[in-house]
Formats: sequence, structure tokens, C-alpha cells
Amino acid sequence: MLLAGLLLGGCARVRTALAVQPDDTVTGEIVLATPEKGPDDRGPEFALPPELASGVESAEYRQEGYVGSVLRFAGLTFEQVGALAAAAGPAGDGAELTLRRVGGRVLFNGSVDLTTVSVDRADFQLKISFPGRVTETNGDIDSGTVSWAFTPGEVGDVMAQVAYDDPNAPSAANWTLGLGAVVGASALAVVVIARRTRNPPLSPPVR
Repeated sequence: MLLAGLLLGGCARVRTALAVQPDDTVTGEIVLATPEKGPDDRGPEFALPPELASGVESAEYRQEGYVGSVLRFAGLTFEQVGALAAAAGPAGDGAELTLRRVGGRVLFNGSVDLTTVSVDRADFQLKISFPGRVTETNGDIDSGTVSWAFTPGEVGDVMAQVAYDDPNAPSAANWTLGLGAVVGASALAVVVIARRTRNPPLSPPVR
């Protein structure tokens, strides 16, 4: 899902740097480029989905003999990042990657098929920073950032599990306050009922 546009069948540079935020949104940058063929070469074409046009900025990329586009975005949901990757069309068929939440964990896994990519001038990299503790991964980890470098001609598997609180789950403090309110209301109701139903005091006999 995250490696948009693998540009299979030729030399290419695909560099993806993402940062997952505590609120389960994603900020990042994706470079999609091919070796420059001349001064008028603009690299591979990329059309943003209309629903993402306001959240993704596209700019020209021209570095180290590569030319193409760099996509920058912030505040995208996991699903929106998937839609951005799918916009690469047939060129992105070599990547099957998912990012999803399961309770108090975020799971990232999939594979990148580069078996048809030329070894010459191929540069495929992925980096993801997470806000929580990385409990398991097959990538290289450094201070909460997991990275993978993919080898042309091979299939690269990716996997990471990260533990951090679900932003949509009720907090412990709110739960405690809510429970206290329920207990207090129940106690007050018991007192009121007891006062209404207790026997009235006896009056002295009339002489």
C-alpha cells in the first residue's frame, strides 16, 4: 500500500518516507522517478485522485540523474494512503502492503515484487516512523524508525508490529471519572429512596 508506483520493467527510484502519528494519520513523502533521458524529460506521469488533491502536494523531482515527482502529504488516514498508492495504476502491481490497527497495535505487512526490475540504477527504499514501541519487525530499526532497502530481481517481504494506544478508545481517566459519576449517582439515589420510604417518627399520645 505504501510503495506507490514501483515502475516495474525498468530502472527507477522509489523512496518512501512516512511518519505515523499518534492519532492514526500519516505524514510523508514519496519520490517516483526514472533516469533522466534529456532536459525535456519529466519522468513518469502521476495523476492524483480528485479526493486527495487538497491533501497531497505534487512537485517536480530532479536529483542525481533522476527525474519525476515528489508527493508530500500530512494528515492522511491509513485508507487515504492506500488510495494514493492505488493511483499508480498498473505500475504499482508489484506492491501488496497494508497498514491497519488491531486494538492497541498497528500492523504493517506485505511484499514488494521486484523480479522484473532491472538491477541497473534501481533504488527502492521505504522508511516508516512510528509513535509507539516497535515490538517486532524484519526491517532495520533505529529509534522508532523502521527501514527496508529492496533488491531488484527479488521479492522483499516487509513486516512490523507497533504498540501504542488506540486514539479512538476511551482513556483510563475518562473511564474512571465516568465510573465515579455512576457510583455517586447510584449512592445518591439510594439515600433519596431511603429517606422517602423510612417510617415517620411516632407522635406522642394525646391525653
